[in-house]
Amino acid sequence: MEKIQLSQSQEDYLEEIYLEVLQHGYANVTAISNALNVKKASVTGALNQLSEKKLINYSPYSKITITADGEKIAKEILKKHDTITKFFTEILCLSEKESAANACRMEHIVSDELFLRLTKFAKFISDYSASNPDFKSSIEKSINSK
Repeated sequence: MEKIQLSQSQEDYLEEIYLEVLQHGYANVTAISNALNVKKASVTGALNQLSEKKLINYSPYSKITITADGEKIAKEILKKHDTITKFFTEILCLSEKESAANACRMEHIVSDELFLRLTKFAKFISDYSASNPDFKSSIEKSINSK
């Protein structure tokens, strides 16, 4: 599959549609509008764009589902979001709320290479701290010292 270019906004919509489909088996305009805190007209415009790219199945007043290509992209976006959030909370010791908010912004701009290296670094730190219990508290002390 050729890499489909999506705007940050389109990625947010696709991610939310995927989450709705996972939870309910389909998505609808109202749920997406509420989740993303946007107007229904904005949702409709985004749905038309994603449908044209063949990432979702959409027609007005019907249930919205995600295509195989859309699901693949949504999973990649969600993986970035979850990995970055985890890195921020577990390694940088940020709150869950702050971690999630920053991850939501960063997931769209992180290159594949940076994401790969961030993932490997997080695994290294996690593995190292598991065998060195004082390591995590050392990081926290270092971060929290002024």
